[in-house]
Amino acid sequence: MKTAIITADDFGVSIEVNAAVEQAHREGVLTVTSLMVTGVGAADAVERARRTPTLGVGLHVALAETPPALPPAQIPDLVDAHGKFRIESLPVALKLVGLKSVRRQLEAEIEAQFALFEATGLPLDHVNTHKHMHMHPVIAGVLLDVGLRHGMTAMRAPIEDRTTLAKFEPVSGIDIARPFAKLVQVAARKRGVKVPDRVFGLAWSGAMHAERLRGVLAHLPEGVSEIYLHPATGPYPLSAPGYQYEAEFAALLDSSARAIVAERGITLARFADL
Repeated sequence: MKTAIITADDFGVSIEVNAAVEQAHREGVLTVTSLMVTGVGAADAVERARRTPTLGVGLHVALAETPPALPPAQIPDLVDAHGKFRIESLPVALKLVGLKSVRRQLEAEIEAQFALFEATGLPLDHVNTHKHMHMHPVIAGVLLDVGLRHGMTAMRAPIEDRTTLAKFEPVSGIDIARPFAKLVQVAARKRGVKVPDRVFGLAWSGAMHAERLRGVLAHLPEGVSEIYLHPATGPYPLSAPGYQYEAEFAALLDSSARAIVAERGITLARFADL
């Protein structure tokens, strides 16, 4: 059996993303989205989700770019002088390994983001992180601990099946996330958390246009696959340079993609449906 969970990340970061997510679910193949609870468009995203109950909504834990859920004074080692996250820096990454005090700050921030999600009243479909920050083993462990306390039942481990991609378009570069993602998958499953067999979206992050989405669907392996994209109706303040937001939005609305789903007998699902 072939099952595809088709995800839009960054729900709540802007109105442009929110509008694309809602339309891509109502008119296209999008099945779930991941909410950034501290994004400037979070309230608008929640309103759209409430009127679209068939859309699975998960928590997109954001430890970069968007503001923290907690006051900066409570997480001084995780933010800079302007209150912006700096977890991606090597010194902080090392502190997470060596200092319990820094891990406690991380746990408190993740707890606060789960609390903000719970306050929306939306069912928690899944959990992942912005920029795959949970590939850091300490962040992964904290996320599992906190998530299980808050009813998390599914999460992403970005293990990309590049053999499948190579069947229709060669992929260059080294998949440096793979060994860390495998550790996340094993750790999550050991604790009863559902994780898809594979994920598509890393190699072409921000460039999963219609032809590529069709290719993935046409060659989809047996089992559960997650395909993630970043749709938006246009640019917005936190847009990543070079990302083809509108092309990814168009891919989700592509009638040929829907036709492939029907022809190949692919089940479109939410994490909650697994």
